Amino acid sequence: MTMAIPRIKWHWIAGGVSVTVFLLLLAFRLDIFDRGQAPFGQSTDRAVYSGFQTFQDRETWMNISQNGRKIGYAHRRFSRTEKGYHVVESVFMRINTMGVVQGMTFKTEGKLNPDMTLSSFDFDLRSSLFRFHIQGVVNGKQVTLYTETPGSEKKTVITLKESPRLANGILELSGIAGLKTGETRIFHVFDPASMGQRPVKVSVLGEEMLPIMGRKHKARKVSVDFMGARQFAWVGEDGDVLIEKGILGITLEQVAKHEALGDFPRAGISDLTEMVSVPSNVVIDDPSSLTLLRVRLTGIEKNNLFLNGDRQTLRNDVLLIQKETIPTRPLRDVNIIAKSEFLKASPFIQSDNQKIQGKVQELVSPEDPVAVKAAKLVAWVYKSVEKRPVLSVPNALETLNNLVGDCNEHAVLLAALARAAGIPAQVEAGLVYQRGRFYYHAWNVLFLGTWVTADAVMGQMPADVTHIRFVRGEADRQIDLMGVIGKVQLKILERSR
Repeated sequence: MTMAIPRIKWHWIAGGVSVTVFLLLLAFRLDIFDRGQAPFGQSTDRAVYSGFQTFQDRETWMNISQNGRKIGYAHRRFSRTEKGYHVVESVFMRINTMGVVQGMTFKTEGKLNPDMTLSSFDFDLRSSLFRFHIQGVVNGKQVTLYTETPGSEKKTVITLKESPRLANGILELSGIAGLKTGETRIFHVFDPASMGQRPVKVSVLGEEMLPIMGRKHKARKVSVDFMGARQFAWVGEDGDVLIEKGILGITLEQVAKHEALGDFPRAGISDLTEMVSVPSNVVIDDPSSLTLLRVRLTGIEKNNLFLNGDRQTLRNDVLLIQKETIPTRPLRDVNIIAKSEFLKASPFIQSDNQKIQGKVQELVSPEDPVAVKAAKLVAWVYKSVEKRPVLSVPNALETLNNLVGDCNEHAVLLAALARAAGIPAQVEAGLVYQRGRFYYHAWNVLFLGTWVTADAVMGQMPADVTHIRFVRGEADRQIDLMGVIGKVQLKILERSR
């Protein structure tokens, strides 16, 4: 039986990046992190892990709610084994993305050595249409990752600064029991879904009494700052996390098993895309006709963002965006060699895959000028990929297999096709104007002699100047948007045609 798909509002498809960032933010507690910096010169191993001699097996269930409405549950198990420890966390949620409520499950399983360093892990994410599966084997500071998509397995080896550990225990097992109020510890989180690594600051704020499952519990309130996205947790005296509260109104609270598995509503869930969109102070009737846009950006830290460069110029808080012209001169080999890094395949942009290379051979001719090749690829992705919201980690090969997705899937597929055609390509993410608001969005830049924006969702090359770039790069760069979402304030100062 085919499930009926609700009518999608066109402008919401541009909001797929906000969903990806939300999933990364929620999942960072499931991922792996490096050894923390011990406070005030203490030894990290002694400060963080001295309590493991008395560690007991534990199992917890938690409700996940958004703005007071239950949207899912989490189940966590931590147990001893002959070789160390075993950690399993399973999560089920219903998420409203672009007007469509979808179910999603993900599971993280980790095997730990006696000193709590990671031996191996398995991360699996499934939604109604897509699946993302990654496994990792750890040898000291080196992690060998295996990403799996239908018909393809990709092996990637990365080296971390320190031996990785599981972030399931960033609160339960991070040694906060040894920290005094006001003290802080820094961790470096590695997220296998995006293969990015970023610092997390954990601070003890004080003690409170909380009612949990009909009993009052003494808890330590902890602040968790991840890329500017601040969350709070309350940790009980036995080390269990009792409550977590994050951005976008998300709360996790420890409950009994029957309550976690109980029914919860299928309707009335807040739409993430609309929640994080930014209102515009003016209405733009025809964004594609603009050649210049000047905006004031406030409310955010700009250090981790790529606001200045190529068609964007930043002066203090004022950002000028000028529409590019497509170069007419032939692209010389020396230019391509200088950008060869952006021709390489990656775990999510599989430009070396035979199926992707075969599709490029169908779409372009070797004799086509580079700008013609790029235009053909943008037009094909625009026409061929059905525009629907997707809950998964976007990757090019799976998008080509399914020909369905939001802005993230369009962007990774175009990047893979362009690289396979010999065109250096990257993914950009930021904001784009649609119908009175700015939505979080992903698109591409293609090197045609200079970097030129291309938006396969909208069929634009160059993309219109309401595309405001915050980050550029692989999937790991979207982590940097976590400190932006819900904070940015934008005012249009000037627009010209």
